[in-house]
Amino acid sequence: MVKDRVRMKREARERRHLRIRKKVFGTPDRPRLVVYRGNRNIYAQLVDDVRGICITGASSLSPEIRGLKANGKVAVSFEVGKLLARRALAKGIKTVVFDRGGYKYHGRVKALSEGAREGGLIF
Repeated sequence: MVKDRVRMKREARERRHLRIRKKVFGTPDRPRLVVYRGNRNIYAQLVDDVRGICITGASSLSPEIRGLKANGKVAVSFEVGKLLARRALAKGIKTVVFDRGGYKYHGRVKALSEGAREGGLIF
């Protein structure tokens, strides 16, 4: 019973993500910022859909983030966004297209995007 509910929620998120992916496309000049939210960690990548490659990424498992004393998953997500922005700016990327991955724009996903904006990325 519980497994069915979890499976249905995951499948609904995947369907939402496919709907978003129809509209959002990353280019070398303006890559797609993809978010994946796990139960314990959050991951973000900049993807060039033309070449099909990941340009750069950051996660809560990155050594720079692991060393921080941020309390709570939302605060860690904000720091992941700032780290991703620093890495993107180092590669010469200033603008991105945000792909929330089917998740609500709320909580950790919102914190990550706000951290990326504060870090210097333009959405």
